[in-house]
Amino acid sequence: MTKPPAARQPDPRRRRAERLGRLAEAKAAMLLRLKGYRISALRWKSPAGEIDLIARRGSAVAFVEVKARSTADEALASLGTYQRRRIVSAARHWLAANPDAVNCDCRFDIILVTPYQWPQHIANAFAADDQ
Repeated sequence: MTKPPAARQPDPRRRRAERLGRLAEAKAAMLLRLKGYRISALRWKSPAGEIDLIARRGSAVAFVEVKARSTADEALASLGTYQRRRIVSAARHWLAANPDAVNCDCRFDIILVTPYQWPQHIANAFAADDQ
């Protein structure tokens, strides 16, 4: 009788990064709630990719990417063109699945999370056609 292969233990650095990412997303969601947004989705997945937060306030729908780094400049620099394209494509999937939001004002925001500071919300950080 053969033994099943031993389960691989997840890399501790990867688990720590996952925890930090979830904490950053929780901080970002709290900030948006304090600003009057309603969180429609958290870590929404599509065939094109994942959107960290989808938030609504009035007729606005914000597709939010959360970036946690040691400085705000590092966090902002970590969002490249490929990732922006992926977010825009995933947002199109979300809009197709939520036809009631098609007539809303859609935008792409970034929330920068750095240690010992309030998260920084950049509304309309990039446009869908900037890609």
